[in-house]
Amino acid sequence: MKNLKFIIVIIFGILTNSCNLDEDPIFLDQTMYDNPQSAKAALDGIYERLTTYDSMERRYWINNGFSGLFITHRQGNNVNNPHNRNLMALKPVQDLDSERFWRGVYAAIAQANAAIKNISITENPTTSDELLFNDIIGQAYFVRAWAYFDLTRLFKDIPLWTELSDQDNINKAKSLSKEVYAQIISDAEVAASLINGSTGLGYPKQYAPNMLLAKVYMTLATNSELRNESMSEMDYWQMAYDEANKVYGQYSLVSDYSSIFTDSNENNSESIFELQTSQDASNSQMGRNYTPNNYKMSQNFGWLRVNADIFEIHRAMYPNDPRIDATYMYDYTHARTGAPQRTYPAITTRRNVRASHPFLFKFAEKDKTHSNQFNSQNIVVYRYADLLLMLAEISNELQNGQQLSFVTEVLNRVGMTPQVGFYGSQDDFRKAIMNEYRFELIGEGEDSHNNRRRGFDYFLNNTILIHNNNSNPGFKPSVDILLSTDPTETMSLPIPQIEINTNELIDG
Repeated sequence: MKNLKFIIVIIFGILTNSCNLDEDPIFLDQTMYDNPQSAKAALDGIYERLTTYDSMERRYWINNGFSGLFITHRQGNNVNNPHNRNLMALKPVQDLDSERFWRGVYAAIAQANAAIKNISITENPTTSDELLFNDIIGQAYFVRAWAYFDLTRLFKDIPLWTELSDQDNINKAKSLSKEVYAQIISDAEVAASLINGSTGLGYPKQYAPNMLLAKVYMTLATNSELRNESMSEMDYWQMAYDEANKVYGQYSLVSDYSSIFTDSNENNSESIFELQTSQDASNSQMGRNYTPNNYKMSQNFGWLRVNADIFEIHRAMYPNDPRIDATYMYDYTHARTGAPQRTYPAITTRRNVRASHPFLFKFAEKDKTHSNQFNSQNIVVYRYADLLLMLAEISNELQNGQQLSFVTEVLNRVGMTPQVGFYGSQDDFRKAIMNEYRFELIGEGEDSHNNRRRGFDYFLNNTILIHNNNSNPGFKPSVDILLSTDPTETMSLPIPQIEINTNELIDG
């Protein structure tokens, strides 16, 4: 629905120092929030900021690259190109992608802060304008909560801006990740209480903050250093269940899995948080960056390749799974010449990086005649299948007897039945559900966090070593990345150097 695409252009001015904004941008004009129409335009500006190249394309690059599941031929068709030997090998260094992502997301936070500051909440709203104002500010709280959740999971301790910067307040010390989580919870709770649907189709409903809270509580359940000392692990699992259960039944799975990743089935019944993008607005190059080489007429790089062993685990578990063809691409024809284009597993000779791993196909431009740099496929951030798998994992921890039913809902859609691990012990179920997240959601932005959520040892044993020691198709140093086993490297990204250089209160 391209009529949902944003109809205004916000002029953004970003300072080169720290994550602060200039005084000139239009969203700092208090009169912009005086009436519902211009306030909604300001909200569109917040979401538009999340669709910029820095905020979203780089987000997918970083989250996927740092998951231990991907390899790339970007900047060199070999395992030693700068991305493979650093980010993809779980040995992150200072780089332009993380720096630009950092600044892009903090810019969205600043715009959300402006809306929160300038719009008053109406208790017990009765008019359509009052409801719309409340919905708009609720959306701003949701964006801020979501953005900080993504940032702290990647960078740990970070600056926590809940106000606008000015000439007397341009630096911010890092807050402990535990403090950031407390703010995320507070913001998401406010968002859930204010979002009421008045902004209309294409914007998150009140259940999106509930899903976010469930994800937060799942993270706190398995990380004691982040929890409130008065709360136990099981307290957090129960809170995660309570929040996720509020979302259950409010959405439904679409019948065709592959249709989720097209521009013809946008804002569907499965979508919980979806960013609206448009080729005409030139606000997404996902199709250019993640379409397999030569799959469409021009402007395609195919940067993300799924490690061959991850593909093989999926195929071995569910050999007839229709999600395989919707997720991976490895056998197609050249859009201009018609020549066959094959990678592993269509060809088993793993002679170089480019030929040894299938492409991630979800974000590809599906129209092979498409020749534009930009494309119109919306970006689905949260969807209902993820919520169902979360409920399955949570239920397994609570041992409430519901865990298998939630998994079955997801698998019924693709004609599969739960694999054997789901019928074993509680620990067997834990391992099975982590694989199920990958089969259903790989590449959609949560892999890096899901893999680390249970701590380093779990990440080591269930992702890193499985990859490093794989025998099918067989680890080959010439075409497979050896993932780091050093927890000081694998668990978080370094604070970007530009922040360290320009923020007087941060020294690394």
